[in-house]
Amino acid sequence: MDGVLVVDKPKGLTSHDVVSRVRRALGTKRVGHVGTLDPMATGVLPLVIGRATRLATLLSVGPKTYAAVIRLGMVTDTYDATGSVISSAPGETPTADITLDAIEAARRRFVGTFHQQPPPFSAKKIHGVRAYRLARRRQPVPLSPVEITVYKFEIQSLELDQLYCRVSCSPGFYMRALAHDLGQTLGCGACLESLRREQSGPFTPDQAVSLTELGDRFGLTEHSLISIGNLLPELPTVVVTESGLKRVLHGNVITHAHIKTSPFPSSLIGIKPAEVKKVKVYDQSGTLLAIAETGPGDTLHPRIVLV
Repeated sequence: MDGVLVVDKPKGLTSHDVVSRVRRALGTKRVGHVGTLDPMATGVLPLVIGRATRLATLLSVGPKTYAAVIRLGMVTDTYDATGSVISSAPGETPTADITLDAIEAARRRFVGTFHQQPPPFSAKKIHGVRAYRLARRRQPVPLSPVEITVYKFEIQSLELDQLYCRVSCSPGFYMRALAHDLGQTLGCGACLESLRREQSGPFTPDQAVSLTELGDRFGLTEHSLISIGNLLPELPTVVVTESGLKRVLHGNVITHAHIKTSPFPSSLIGIKPAEVKKVKVYDQSGTLLAIAETGPGDTLHPRIVLV
């Protein structure tokens, strides 16, 4: 079984918890996840299975979309509602003086490409130690800001101290950090109340199955699986000859002489040698063999061999 299984992660489980359950159900250790979701978060969690685990890095580069609720007026150590409260605005409606106009003005500061400070309670490593372990020991957490991009940040509504929003962003983005930073900008403090991932790259809720469904009818997993050959549809494809097949399996460079069919009419790749472009390489039976990169002299260099 090789491909991607999209799971609708429930609240309360870590991403690794989901991976462990699917490993046990499938009887294989070759299962991983693409893009971590915090235990409090729900939604789209793509799992790579079998040979597809080698494609995890390529599958993780697409934009993510989240629906979130930000609680204004409360600051926690984890930047979300599960953490210990550091400060809380007094009164029954502590954010009554925060208007949508003020929120809109603050929102504009968090759209585009900028450097975001990761939360101290995160899985990032510092000299081999997870940041959250240092934070739990109340030790310094020297994390460097990371360049991320927010493509879209929509404010949907404000209900008392609950701000409903939707964010589309690049990998590496932390919604908890955005909630915290927005609160600091507004001057009232804030934390993330709830989070649901609505899209991860090309993967959507329409493709997702719940853990309950998997437990009840795991025999249907094959029908839920996105096969490895159908992944990365945006990449052009070439089919190699028998001699080309042998070269790909050994990671050797292939040339036009080793190509049986190609989408490029006049050359193997049809782009300038200085450019780098990824290509999917198949054998004549339709099996995905490798992900290759174009090279000088109209050549292809296998980078990820899948068989």
